[in-house]
Amino acid sequence: MNERSFMVAINIRRFDIVRLGKKDKYHRILDAAVKVFAKQGFFQSTISQIAKQAGVADGTIYLYFKNKDDILFQFFSFKTKQVFEGFREEVDKADNAIDKLRNLIRRHLYEFQRDRNMAIVYQTETHQNNRLAEAQIKEMSKMYLDIVLEIVEFGQEEGSMRRDLYMGLVKRVIIGSVDEVINTWIHSGGKYDLVSMVDPLVELFIKGVGVNHSPSTE
Repeated sequence: MNERSFMVAINIRRFDIVRLGKKDKYHRILDAAVKVFAKQGFFQSTISQIAKQAGVADGTIYLYFKNKDDILFQFFSFKTKQVFEGFREEVDKADNAIDKLRNLIRRHLYEFQRDRNMAIVYQTETHQNNRLAEAQIKEMSKMYLDIVLEIVEFGQEEGSMRRDLYMGLVKRVIIGSVDEVINTWIHSGGKYDLVSMVDPLVELFIKGVGVNHSPSTE
């Protein structure tokens, strides 16, 4: 390698280090913001609080984000979207509809339990219908609804789920139940294993709450 080639290689390496450093700082600030949002609430949080949590100067925030609104937008565009895209991977690992449903719910509860701050911010802002990330929230909601619909239709085809179902109601019952389980866990302070709710939820979805009595015979 001649001197020119050596210097080019060094400069490329320096560029990669700077680029990686910027990426790390971006994620550090985003993670810090999520912690602050979870504790303070989005509207009560300030750029200064986020900067202090991230260990950077206030001005550094603006090198990566336009403002506080943009941080929330990035949270929904990248952080939570990445989590939701992982649901598909888990669903595809199963061969039957009930296991697909179980895998979906397990991954959902696992990811939210693994990052409680993310769970708090996601649940709070989606329930408040925050217009700052309305498009992203709708996109993730549709993604989830589509997966649930696909699972139920697959179950109907294989004979493990009833065909006389009102699909719109089924999708909302499943999503609403999982959502409420997460909210209850958050309000409890995360004091129990959220993932332990997977099997009871699936059992409830598949078997319902009624008892199928056979007609009595005299």
